[in-house]
Amino acid sequence: MEPKGKTAWITGASSGIGEGLAYAMAKAGAKLILSARSADKLEEVKRKCAGLGATAAVLQLDMSDHESFPEKVKEAESFCGPIDILVNNAGIGQRGSAVETIPEVDKRIMDVNFFGPIFLTKAVLPSMIERKSGQIVITSSVFGKFGGPTRTAYAASKHAVQGWFDCLRSEVHKDGITVTVICPGYIRTNISLHALEADGSSHNKLDKGQLKGMTPDECAAKMMKVIRKNKSEAYVGGFVEVGAVYLKRFLPGLFERIIRNVKVN
Repeated sequence: MEPKGKTAWITGASSGIGEGLAYAMAKAGAKLILSARSADKLEEVKRKCAGLGATAAVLQLDMSDHESFPEKVKEAESFCGPIDILVNNAGIGQRGSAVETIPEVDKRIMDVNFFGPIFLTKAVLPSMIERKSGQIVITSSVFGKFGGPTRTAYAASKHAVQGWFDCLRSEVHKDGITVTVICPGYIRTNISLHALEADGSSHNKLDKGQLKGMTPDECAAKMMKVIRKNKSEAYVGGFVEVGAVYLKRFLPGLFERIIRNVKVN
């Protein structure tokens, strides 16, 4: 899927990986629809995309407001025509043990990280199936491949996303639609700032993992290569967290002994 001339809808585009992808897509010649909860931040991203020569539109979107999605899709298509590339990037993090995390936090994370992208995808898919063309991209996480302390709901949401989109890929292949799951590791974003603590409050600090991670622009550049190649799945991150995916796969016993004694941050 070469983005040039295609309409790409990016959720979570106001900062972090989504913002980096917006600029990368703009440079590639895509027509952009930028979505997030903060319209003000999106306008700034739109302005920068326009400076790169791209056509861009802002569409405010709350990934937990699932009932709004059908109308939001119609609005998105009114900007630049049918959606060619849907990038499900918006998400929320977690910092809290299982026993202390209140149910409302578990539900909130699943609403945004799992139900949000699958319901938005369901709303976009009929047009893609009719046209026999399209690409669905989902920003998952290495935590979609393994679990660790204080990430129960977050890891669960990413495992669920992985399973749902793996199944979808097998269903829509005949319709000319590709599904790409990208699992980032530590990226220098603000996700830990807005992560939910066990009681639902914001974590409000940058974790060491994020501070040492690759920049959003570096991540976006690697993701663009994956998107262009229509890969089914890819890992983007540092040696430690990406290596943990393979350690869990091939030496699960050793992985378990290590992860139970590691403070994940």
